[in-house]
Amino acid sequence: MTDSPQAARATTVPSRGLRRLFSLSAGWPRESRDTLFLLGITAWIVLLQAPHIPLWASALAGGLLTWRAAMTWQHQPLPGMPVRVALLVACVGGTALHFHTIAGRDAGSTLIVLLLVLKTFELRARRDAFVIFFLGFFTLLSHFFYSQSLATATGILIGVIALLAGLVNAQLRAGYPPLRQSFGIALRMAAWGTPLMLVLFVLFPRFAPLWGMPSNDMARTGLSGDMRLGNIARLVEDDSVAFRVRFEGEPPPQPFLYFRGPVMERFDGHEWHALQEPFPFRGPPATAAGLVAASPASVRYEILLQPHQKQWLLLLDATVEPPQLPAGWSSRQMPAYEWITNRPVTDVLRYRATSALHYVAGADTSAQQLRTDLYSPAAANPRTRALAQSLRADLRLAQAGPDALVAAVMERLRTGGYTYTLEPGPTGTDPADTFWFDSKQGFCEHIANAFVVLMRDLGIPARVVTGYQGGERNPVDGLWTVRQRDAHAWAEVWLPRRGWVRIDPTSAVSPGRTGSLARLEPRPGALGSMVERLDPGFAPRIARSLRNLWDAANTRWNSWIINYTQDRQFDLLRQLGFGQVNWTTLVQVLAGLLIALALAGSLWSLLEHRTTDPWLRLLARARQRFAQWGLPATLNQPASTPGQLRSWVLATFAATPARKAWIDWLTALETWRYAARGASPAELTLLRRRARQLPSLGRPRPAAPPATQKTAPKGDR
Repeated sequence: MTDSPQAARATTVPSRGLRRLFSLSAGWPRESRDTLFLLGITAWIVLLQAPHIPLWASALAGGLLTWRAAMTWQHQPLPGMPVRVALLVACVGGTALHFHTIAGRDAGSTLIVLLLVLKTFELRARRDAFVIFFLGFFTLLSHFFYSQSLATATGILIGVIALLAGLVNAQLRAGYPPLRQSFGIALRMAAWGTPLMLVLFVLFPRFAPLWGMPSNDMARTGLSGDMRLGNIARLVEDDSVAFRVRFEGEPPPQPFLYFRGPVMERFDGHEWHALQEPFPFRGPPATAAGLVAASPASVRYEILLQPHQKQWLLLLDATVEPPQLPAGWSSRQMPAYEWITNRPVTDVLRYRATSALHYVAGADTSAQQLRTDLYSPAAANPRTRALAQSLRADLRLAQAGPDALVAAVMERLRTGGYTYTLEPGPTGTDPADTFWFDSKQGFCEHIANAFVVLMRDLGIPARVVTGYQGGERNPVDGLWTVRQRDAHAWAEVWLPRRGWVRIDPTSAVSPGRTGSLARLEPRPGALGSMVERLDPGFAPRIARSLRNLWDAANTRWNSWIINYTQDRQFDLLRQLGFGQVNWTTLVQVLAGLLIALALAGSLWSLLEHRTTDPWLRLLARARQRFAQWGLPATLNQPASTPGQLRSWVLATFAATPARKAWIDWLTALETWRYAARGASPAELTLLRRRARQLPSLGRPRPAAPPATQKTAPKGDR
């Protein structure tokens, strides 16, 4: 058998090939494998951005990536310059036509995604791959323009690790290193960088408005300043979180869990509108007149409000004192006792508040001020007006006050066969008449609308209040989670000496809605129906548990990451013992920690430098043994390769079993390092064991004698 490295590789590679028989990339050349890996990373980045760019751009990016992958798979040449220029013009032109510009967040994000995909058609050298890597990092960062949620951060983290793995893989030039090795190195690099990242996040000064991401205009809006029948019912299908509440102590009883939002007082016969829209304002917080606590009983709580693009603050009825808002925010209480901020809520907002459980609101309101709350269009809902006249004509109610009339209408709702449903059917041109006399069914907004219209026809001032009612406690973190599907509409009536009193007519039709917080759920899909038939309780239990875990994680993310402001930075330094805290203190502490990390990194690098590669250590031990047998100084160098040592052994020692063992071992050592398919650490451990068992080569074989002059024949002497 020959002692050549080719022979050793021929016997070594098939064994590794068998171990990777079921690996998808086992038969690909490294260039093809690395290209497809890079295309997969690019596809992930495009997928993350797909919800925020036009559909045509996502489809074009997907088609181009598929075409590029097919070229790699079939070993086809890349398209020439004319094709690439045409694609570039199409991408830029399509973006300009769609957005009427190529600047700005939406147009810029779309264009950067398309340019990232187009760059893969110029992937001919390592420098082209580096451009894709760093363009990919930039594209990942653009996702934060749209969302800073935990789900977005998780997707970006996966993309960053994949890009780091690709960057590491591009630096491993020799052989066929497995991708798992590149991922391992990338994960270690990310772990090493985590302490520095944490230090910068915690201590880097936040200078508003330079610090922070642009506002998210795409956030969904739950409630608004007007109410059209059906709007709140559609929110039942939205399971997203509206806000979270942390109560200090036990939460209030269920009948008190009314979070006040926009109040509707103007009615045109079909829609309700707020009497006064939010407006910009300046100065300290202000409260509306006529709202006082009727007893010392109150509840303190903290709310983490999700972005809703409006100025409304969601607070329990009734909040007498202004809520505690972050720096730069201020609040006002509107005449109808709802609270607004000085600017729309476009990011997660944390605030504290104290609300009275028992209160008196507007008891001294004049008749002139109540005129709007008595108005009902003369041509709208004629049968409801006739119902009011019949109630007034009832002998039992003829001399009754407003309290008795309210009680009579609530009794009618309880006993009149009315139904609480998400699908009340057409409401017609007179929705109150339809509810009272025709369909007798509706969602909370239909019931509140019909109740308030009847109250006004009875001469009792009334208005519609929208907000959220109820919620559920998350057993994982103890927070009270209120979702969009908890949106609710109820009524307020003005009673003499008592002022505005909350009346929830839905509780008369469906007591479980406000008592046990029973909710109407949208119909499940086909898969959900099948699972529900097999085990009626399985799907809800699993879904509820997973949702609770995800909600708890989201709450921690919003509290610790998104809502980490300069005030919280200062609070952290005060807890660490710093007295006077300002931004210069942050800079000093940050600089000190960075210097300490730099020194620690230098020490680590020094120790790492002294720790040699295990393969190099094994080769150095072989040179030490060869030095005993006459290895020349020119070969006894760290740069000497196993092939050079093998050539020296072949030229210096006679053919013996010992020489054969050493040649095989050097060939295996070289194969492990430079093999086309890589090798595992276990094989290096096996080589280390074999080295300890290798015999001595003995003495070098004697050199050939020098050539001598032939002796002349005797006859020639």
